[in-house]
Amino acid sequence: MISHPVDQVLPWKRAIPVALQHVMVMYAGAIAVPLILGAAFHMGADQVGFLVNADLFCCGVATLIQCIGFWKFGIKLPVVMGVSFAAVGPLLAMARNGQTIVDVYGAVIAAGVFGLLIAPVFGRLVRFFPAVVTGSVISVIGITLLQVGIRWAGGGVGAKNFGDPQNLMIVAVVLLVILLINKYAHGFLSHVSVLLGMLVGYLLAAGLGMVSFDEFHHAEWFAWILPLRFGVPRFEFGPMLSLCLVMSVILVESTGMFLAMGEMVERPVDGPTLVRGLRTDALGTILGGLFNTFTYSSFSQNVGLVGMTGVHSRWAVAGAGGFLLLFGFLPKFGALVASIPQVVLGGAGLCMFGMVSATGIKILQRVDLERPANGLIIALSLAAGMIPMVAPEFFQVLPSWSQPLTHSGITLTAIVAVSLNAFLNNTDPASAPITLE
Repeated sequence: MISHPVDQVLPWKRAIPVALQHVMVMYAGAIAVPLILGAAFHMGADQVGFLVNADLFCCGVATLIQCIGFWKFGIKLPVVMGVSFAAVGPLLAMARNGQTIVDVYGAVIAAGVFGLLIAPVFGRLVRFFPAVVTGSVISVIGITLLQVGIRWAGGGVGAKNFGDPQNLMIVAVVLLVILLINKYAHGFLSHVSVLLGMLVGYLLAAGLGMVSFDEFHHAEWFAWILPLRFGVPRFEFGPMLSLCLVMSVILVESTGMFLAMGEMVERPVDGPTLVRGLRTDALGTILGGLFNTFTYSSFSQNVGLVGMTGVHSRWAVAGAGGFLLLFGFLPKFGALVASIPQVVLGGAGLCMFGMVSATGIKILQRVDLERPANGLIIALSLAAGMIPMVAPEFFQVLPSWSQPLTHSGITLTAIVAVSLNAFLNNTDPASAPITLE
């Protein structure tokens, strides 16, 4: 009897390159949040470095739990966990308002506990996600990620040489290598086309003097990850309330991401499975508060990589978790991965993130578009998802506590799609499909 591809264990010669691809795709995002918040709380270089190491350590632990599973935790799909950007706005506001880092960690832990309590409620939401809703949400996940990929491809947000012909040339080379491998290679090589494209782009960028090894030279070979390094967390109502709202947004986004992953690997996500995944988001956040980092969620960037490579093994992605955990203890290796220029990541991102939208479009093909109601649901859901990307100031008159909600196109799409489907299709939630068909 042949097991499902998700559960198959790959030979190490195949699993390691696949795992490294997942690490490289999410690494830039994983270290960005500690760098931003370390600066906001006026930390020294050694403290910021510790934040990065702690973040990678927690990413690794949470990814292993999510992929392998234990007790009531872990969705057992090829999912990579990472620190969430949804909390950056509220955490920066805390820094401006005079709160300290121990206030932040108290709020992070409280948000994780809140997530554990409400995860079963979100598990019941699967019945509100028929194909017209799921397809719309997954399409917007891809479009949102493409925005990130395009910025990477230009050179990164705020880069002085953004859009420079040299950047565009490197992106084109990365894309060309990926396309050629997918057209002419088969088997193992086609599964690591993204890694090979990034490797060629990295070597080209290094030859052009775009790669700096300064951080690698200064980084330590080994570092301990000590819990509660900055002191005992302090629990204040305002910060806790703010991050509990962020946790709700994270769970909504993760719900869409888990459904997308289940669709890609052909193992539909039901209610109990969704709850296991969401509990792991919450558990990762609690670990984040204890080990000096922030809120955690499942990284949607890696959904595109699964679709791009066709490798569905959760054990291979668990290997990525092992690498992340190791990089947390070995800053030198983490600094080497961090030296990859964003233009190289951008070339790979255009392929991978577009695959997520392609999955959403594939799901929408199942929808009866002869029904005007379904067309309206898709149209208005996509429109809502575009607002934060096209006009981020659109909701600027609303109170600041609403920013995690209004600044997330994925969350806005989910809310609009679920609400309109219930209203226009007069759907009894109990009769809606529990799994993707």
